[in-house]
Amino acid sequence: MTTPWTSGAEGVMRLPSGRLVRGRGLRRPLPAGPSPTFALYLLGHQPPAVDWETRWVRWPDFRLPSDRSAAAEALREAWARAADERVEIACGGGYGRTGTALACLAVLDGVPGREAVAYVREHYASRAVETPWQRRFVSRFA
Repeated sequence: MTTPWTSGAEGVMRLPSGRLVRGRGLRRPLPAGPSPTFALYLLGHQPPAVDWETRWVRWPDFRLPSDRSAAAEALREAWARAADERVEIACGGGYGRTGTALACLAVLDGVPGREAVAYVREHYASRAVETPWQRRFVSRFA
């Protein structure tokens, strides 16, 4: 088993089940501490190479994923792996796409879709989930 994230560390959000997931913006430096064991990158272009396992979802800034079923599959994988791995969700800035994905993980973890955005804004970042269509994506995610 991998050593989990530290609760309260930069960008780390605790889901109701106790799973810890780190959200971050790739335009900022890598936070201090352990590296992720798995990362889901939400970008409109191929992410840079890193030393840990990754999955890329094509997701342009301020928009929704280009392939929603592939995105849902990737989010389910990230949620499942967060049970015993250090999972990171990241986009360019760390708020819109990352917040949307974290809210979807909250839904998978049992938070009702209509409450998931508020949950992420309270436990991750007040600016998370930036657009009306991102909020709608979360409310319809299952």
